[in-house]
Amino acid sequence: MSTTRRHFLATAAGAGLLAAQNVPPNDRVRIALIGAGGQGSSDTRNALNVGGVELVAVADIYDGRLTRAREVWGDLFTTRDYREVLARKDVDAVFVGTPDHWHSTVSIDAMNAGKDVYCEKPMVQQLSQGAQMIEAQKRTGRILQVGSQRVSSIVYAKAKEMLASGAIGELNMVEAWVDRNSAIGAWQYSIPPDASPASIDWDRFLGRAPKVPFEPVRLFRWRNYRDYGTGVPGDLFVHLISGLHFVTGALGPDRVFSSGGLRFWKDGRDVPDVMIALYDYPAFNVMLRVNFVDGATETAGLRFIGSEGIMMVDSGLTLSKVPRQQEPGYTIDTFPKAQQEQFLKEYRQKYPQRPAVTTGQMSAEEKFVTPKGYSDHFEHIRNFIAAVRSRKPVVEDAVFGFRAAGPALLSNISYFEKKVCLWDAALMKLVS
Repeated sequence: MSTTRRHFLATAAGAGLLAAQNVPPNDRVRIALIGAGGQGSSDTRNALNVGGVELVAVADIYDGRLTRAREVWGDLFTTRDYREVLARKDVDAVFVGTPDHWHSTVSIDAMNAGKDVYCEKPMVQQLSQGAQMIEAQKRTGRILQVGSQRVSSIVYAKAKEMLASGAIGELNMVEAWVDRNSAIGAWQYSIPPDASPASIDWDRFLGRAPKVPFEPVRLFRWRNYRDYGTGVPGDLFVHLISGLHFVTGALGPDRVFSSGGLRFWKDGRDVPDVMIALYDYPAFNVMLRVNFVDGATETAGLRFIGSEGIMMVDSGLTLSKVPRQQEPGYTIDTFPKAQQEQFLKEYRQKYPQRPAVTTGQMSAEEKFVTPKGYSDHFEHIRNFIAAVRSRKPVVEDAVFGFRAAGPALLSNISYFEKKVCLWDAALMKLVS
């Protein structure tokens, strides 16, 4: 198979993006972290690398994480009660890294307190919370950005550009997946030896979730439980959906169906470790897959399939052009010989003989790679800090966030209730 290759190196996009900015003192952004687990701490480290950003407070319901925050970031205000953080006048913006069931409550409280918000994905745990988040952002005028970093990725920006230019023709299907084969990938996070009712504010962790006796595994591996998390769809489908919405400009599907099961990680969790979801969009179809029991190399990506090519997006982008079939072909073997000859004569007048094109043959391949050291996670947070300073809207605001979270949550509803869900993507409402 003969192909020609063109390589795109995003040096211009990458130049200077990872360098800290020189920011005047009056443009300093003072942040606080609410929920100092792995993701929240990572968000904070990236924010502090932007430049002109100062961490002034951390809230978490586990004392060990407050101790660790002071070890890493020095003398700062720490508390179990996030409301004490929101009451501080020296906090401009908060990073919400709590379990999913606290996302909307903390974010709305923060906006009501005059703080800008970076809320980890999924933006909400329940469909009913979407409209509440949108209303709060609109009413308060605060910046709210959801933490799915693909929306700020130069790779996805390139994919959006190529799709709009017609590089793969008419889009008809998107396949996307995240496959894992490790305990950490399956949310088997470590539990600290000192976890106890003395070191953890258990009632505050539970919040509006059902009251249950102290059980530290439910806190430190909260993604495994429906009471606090959103399972595979809220952790991973929402990333894939955010990416495909950004690239295509789609508002969402109108029909959702999912299936799966708990196949291997039978550790007390009540969410599946293998899940497949099908989404009907107005102009194309989508299939998402997550497998925590994949014995092969861990992979993730999106494959945009069009009438004239395929665009593969992972850490980079590969565009494979597939020539459109120039003629429809024919099936005339069962015709009488005279009819075959007449058919062929008329057919060749309409479709002159050309060199055969093997089905699936690629005529060209283009590649787009990121600069060494590039991080879309850093870029996403850099964009949030820039919006806090400029007051300009972000792409992944409450509306975008709910349009990504909604279909993910519908995947859970479809799975647990064993039904097809109909969704009004424009109004962001469950139809049935």
